[in-house]
Amino acid sequence: MRILVTGANGQLGNEMQVLAKENPQHTYYFTDVQELDICDKQAVWTYMAEKQIELVVNCAAYTAVDKAEDNQELAYKLNCEAPKQLASAAQANGAAMIQVSTDYVFDGTAHTPYTEDCNPCPDSVYGTTKLEGEKEVMNHCEQAVVIRTAWLYSIFGNNFVKTMLRLGKERDSLGVVFDQIGTPTYANDLARAIYAIINKGIVRGIYHFSNEGVCSWYDFTVAIHRLAGITTCKVKPLHTAEYPAKANRPAYSVLDKTKIKTTFDIEIPHWEESLKQCLIKLGMKNEE
Repeated sequence: MRILVTGANGQLGNEMQVLAKENPQHTYYFTDVQELDICDKQAVWTYMAEKQIELVVNCAAYTAVDKAEDNQELAYKLNCEAPKQLASAAQANGAAMIQVSTDYVFDGTAHTPYTEDCNPCPDSVYGTTKLEGEKEVMNHCEQAVVIRTAWLYSIFGNNFVKTMLRLGKERDSLGVVFDQIGTPTYANDLARAIYAIINKGIVRGIYHFSNEGVCSWYDFTVAIHRLAGITTCKVKPLHTAEYPAKANRPAYSVLDKTKIKTTFDIEIPHWEESLKQCLIKLGMKNEE
């Protein structure tokens, strides 16, 4: 299959490139804005026609959650308009599309894990534009899959795990919110799930994917430091109100993964096991 992966320089895009070596049966086109500006409608349609793309995996997005509150136009362009053009071009070429979305499509007021049947109700510009992007993809491409994920981290780029490792070494104390509950997602695991979907065959629909288990950002940080052997930094729990941010965060955004596991026969590791794997790759894993 001829596969286009957009946003190839991001966390998920980089993991897709790593795992491409394990899936050599496909032909890949890994692009970022330098190779293909997905906001340029003409460029998207021309590229997909010329390369005879059979599947698009859109890993590109505007993910600066707080900045999106002030840059609504750009967030809308990248998170909604661009996926619409990719989906339309895919449909015109008889191709399929996998769109990556977010737990931010929910406001986080639930107390049980969100299934794909739950009504989305975003409470931020980021969440709103990502939800609109989901709708555009599903409306414009018959062979479409949307995967909502959460709390993404990897060995690539800037992310929460790397920030907590750095701050853990620099400071003797650190405050982290304890009243936002969800599940971390190792981008390598998400990339593996995407390859499982590709190789098993597209089954149209919206799916949820994160690692297994549940924790707060505070719990996550404590585990990062423990597993990395950082003992000189005391992690203190903070209320969300003590850590002001421009955009609202979901207080509870645990995703129910039953549908993706049963449809594509995927086994998902617990978040702490995947965190260990990431820390090993970063050379930070403490021998317990």
